[in-house]
Amino acid sequence: MSDPSTAPPLTRASVEAAHRLIAGYVHETPVVTSSTLSRLASTQRTPQDLAGTPWAGRAPAAPVLRLYFKCENLQRVGAFKARGAFHALERLKLDPAWDPAKGVVTHSSGNHAQALALAARTNGIPAHIVMPRISAPAKIAATAGYGANIIFSGSTSVEREAVTARVVAETGARLVPPYDHPDIILGQGTAGLELLSQATSLIPFPHKTLSAIITPLGGGGLLSGVALACSTTSTHVFGAEPSYEGADDGRRGYYASPFPSRIEAVSSLTVADGLRTPVGRIPFSVITAPRPGAAAVDTEAAQASKEQVGHGGAGQGANPFGRMVAGIYSVSEDEIGAALRLVYERMKLVVEPSAVVGLAVALYNEDFRAMVEREAGADGWDLGLIFSGGNVNLDSLGKLFGKTEQASGT
Repeated sequence: MSDPSTAPPLTRASVEAAHRLIAGYVHETPVVTSSTLSRLASTQRTPQDLAGTPWAGRAPAAPVLRLYFKCENLQRVGAFKARGAFHALERLKLDPAWDPAKGVVTHSSGNHAQALALAARTNGIPAHIVMPRISAPAKIAATAGYGANIIFSGSTSVEREAVTARVVAETGARLVPPYDHPDIILGQGTAGLELLSQATSLIPFPHKTLSAIITPLGGGGLLSGVALACSTTSTHVFGAEPSYEGADDGRRGYYASPFPSRIEAVSSLTVADGLRTPVGRIPFSVITAPRPGAAAVDTEAAQASKEQVGHGGAGQGANPFGRMVAGIYSVSEDEIGAALRLVYERMKLVVEPSAVVGLAVALYNEDFRAMVEREAGADGWDLGLIFSGGNVNLDSLGKLFGKTEQASGT
């Protein structure tokens, strides 16, 4: 790809420009509501519900939440990743030093692989995709189906990057990373831009705009892009991660003392397999940057908030640090499974586990729920949630639902 230093500035205006650039290539996916899930999110949990959780013994929160779901599971290739891939290629086509005949290359075992393969095929450009040998056969087949040349590698990031470097040296192809580049971030941010606009007609009077948006957090391209899209609005932006085996690296790095500190490695087999990667360098810098126009940070309140961080996120106020992303919250495997089941049974939508971590935060994370109750009271929040993708292995899904049935005793 182009040198990040020559990319457009990381601003809302650049997200708007990205939206215009990719308009003919991606879907404006629908925003839907669910009265059932809004009611469940607004229902106070019982002390028994909190037993065995980090909030055991605490009075359950009673927030009022109206939920709006951006269905990127209905996007091309079944995931928001199409936005960043098409934007990256459109930007690359403007680079006079790039030879399209040499193509593009990336390393991915998931949605970015399929997204770049589709974007390349659409533009008549060769795509070389480095995939771990242990990748799911369905994902390998889908990527090949979009016309990509697949090169297999070992499973570690070091092995994948070594093979990718070899492909670049042999072919002259340009690297298009999954998330750690401004062009990718700006493309992903267009999902937030659309959500803000689409939700306006659904929000009940006298409210005018979304109070907040939660996005899943893996490499951070989506979260940082949505934060940019919302940076000149009153809408707060939050990240959601799995807590299993340290997959909540973004949350831990965000709340590190005395300053945010990016965690560079993650080794987790969370069911939310799209979120097993550490947050990228550029996304993390956006996530933790000061929000334009944010009030001066109350140092004592921010420190008190940091000290209260446990399974969830900030303890005082919606954005105690005055950052682009107001907070990051985490959820357990059981909570992800329960949220996934609700979406399948109540909304009749096919989504992947990674897509529902934001919903799980709204339903089960008492730190987040208590914060909404404090901030909004009976007036409540209009909360946007991005279903990031719907590429799911049905065999694995059956096993997951079997586990959630056993856990709930059904």
